[in-house]
Amino acid sequence: MTVSARQQTLHDRVLGVLGPAIAGGEYAPGDVLTLERIEQQFGVSRTVAREAVRVLESIQLVVTRPRTGVTVTPTERWNVFDPQLIRWRLAGKGRDAQLRSLTALRAAVEPAAAALAATNATPEHRARLAELGPLMRTTGRAGDLDTFLDLDIEFHGLVLLASGNEMFAGLSDVVAEVLTGRTVHHLMPHRPEEKALRLHALVASSIVAGDADVAEVAMRGIVAEVVEAVTDPEPRH
Repeated sequence: MTVSARQQTLHDRVLGVLGPAIAGGEYAPGDVLTLERIEQQFGVSRTVAREAVRVLESIQLVVTRPRTGVTVTPTERWNVFDPQLIRWRLAGKGRDAQLRSLTALRAAVEPAAAALAATNATPEHRARLAELGPLMRTTGRAGDLDTFLDLDIEFHGLVLLASGNEMFAGLSDVVAEVLTGRTVHHLMPHRPEEKALRLHALVASSIVAGDADVAEVAMRGIVAEVVEAVTDPEPRH
């Protein structure tokens, strides 16, 4: 292993502990971490400690001040759209609250994106959506959750992209993280609900046909299923 590769591995190890700890509330706003403390806690060099802090700073979980050190910031300053932060929060004790906030965001954006996609999608977008509907139904019914997750991420990302709105498209990674989180943390059933599979197929076919009203209503139905799932203790789609 090269020196740079070893440093990256150590950096990931430090970040993999500090990031979730801060995101999970183990450190309160105003708590101070020093580079010396990080070095000692993890047995790493100053360079590795500094690189890990830079990542935390980029997400705005901490701020570095001269003569003070690395200070944990209030949650309202965090870059809550950062996929890595979302991943950490979904893995921690704040998972339910994070799922609810992400689902509310999806409910506000994705139906509108589906309606726009029916008007703005390119022929290539429409062709791929026409393929994804049946593929998702087949893999979902087979209970192949890994493949279904890949297709689901592609589907929702493509709808956001096909909307033609760059702000919507910029949320693709956010949606991908919540879809992944529900699967990784076993919040999905062994097979997606048949109703959800039909709704995905309907969104796809409506966008292909250019029917904005149906695309919007069908996507709203998908998100409503998710809203029900994240408020229900039993895993559902």
